[in-house]
Amino acid sequence: MKRLLLLLLGLAGPATAQTPTVDAARASGIVGERYDGYLGVVAGASGAVRGQVATINIQRRSLYSNLAARKGASPQDVGVTAGCQLLARVGVGEAYLWADGAWRRRAAGQAPPVPDYCR
Repeated sequence: MKRLLLLLLGLAGPATAQTPTVDAARASGIVGERYDGYLGVVAGASGAVRGQVATINIQRRSLYSNLAARKGASPQDVGVTAGCQLLARVGVGEAYLWADGAWRRRAAGQAPPVPDYCR
């Protein structure tokens, strides 16, 4: 199943589409990637940023649902697998959320935050 989901990720490029406002919020740690393949608001986001995050998450949910239907997987499994790929792209200073519910920031010199289940 994991191999199937990894193959799905090759098709998941649009899941990473952003806007300049969300990119700036990511860089400042206001918005971050979540383990489940969605963006999350850490704290202090404006209504505009929250709206853009919601729009991106709707697009991701649609993508994950479509991929899951085509491959016989659950949308949640596709999202979590996409989350592995997205977490691997978190930059220094950016926030990310693991399944334990705690937000963290990637520190300088720290490897990309990839949970054990992604390996």
